[in-house]
Amino acid sequence: MNNKVSVLFMLAGILFATCLLISNILASKIIMIGPWSAPAGVLIFPLAYIINDVIAEVWGYRKARLIIWAGFGVNLLAVLFFSMAVAVPSAPFYEGQNAFASVLGNTPRIVAASLLAYLFGSFLNAFVMSKVKVITEGKSFSLRAIVSTLAGESIDSLIFILVAFAGVFPVNVLLGMIVTQAVIKTVYEIIVLPLTLVVVKKVKQLEGEDTFDYSVSYNPFRLRQI
Repeated sequence: MNNKVSVLFMLAGILFATCLLISNILASKIIMIGPWSAPAGVLIFPLAYIINDVIAEVWGYRKARLIIWAGFGVNLLAVLFFSMAVAVPSAPFYEGQNAFASVLGNTPRIVAASLLAYLFGSFLNAFVMSKVKVITEGKSFSLRAIVSTLAGESIDSLIFILVAFAGVFPVNVLLGMIVTQAVIKTVYEIIVLPLTLVVVKKVKQLEGEDTFDYSVSYNPFRLRQI
């Protein structure tokens, strides 16, 4: 655990955790995108997957695994502190308690759905990105990014919507939300792909790294292997 990390890697990790934290707060609102409904977190959450792609591509699965668990820890702490703030009695003159609680006081079901979906989706995204890079010998980054995002976002959307809203909304609404989230997030990835390519190329140049995971363990819990 004495391994050193670069400033760029640290900043990427901070940005990753920030996107996750904000997207989970936004998820308390359901928005309409055309005829489809989806949590407002879709507006920013895809950025986390793009950063995940960059980390897995440049620094490899080991570093991606570290960042994924760090993001999980940040969000778990946020949930605990939000719950504490909601539970503490408000000042007599404060009139925003109900609004505050509705935004930050997510139910245990929503919290469980968010954390489970995040872990499964993020690890699948990093795994696919890493394995396909080895298979293609580092070629076709665009294909790797799109395929890994589609896989990760699909399982993320499936788990979150089913765990959070099964029994609350009709089946057709649930299916629509799952498909809408997965499609929007993947399209988001495709739209910003030119920028992602520039960022990946520049980070590789600055870091002098282009990791291939030939002998890595894909066990999500092998945290000491960084």
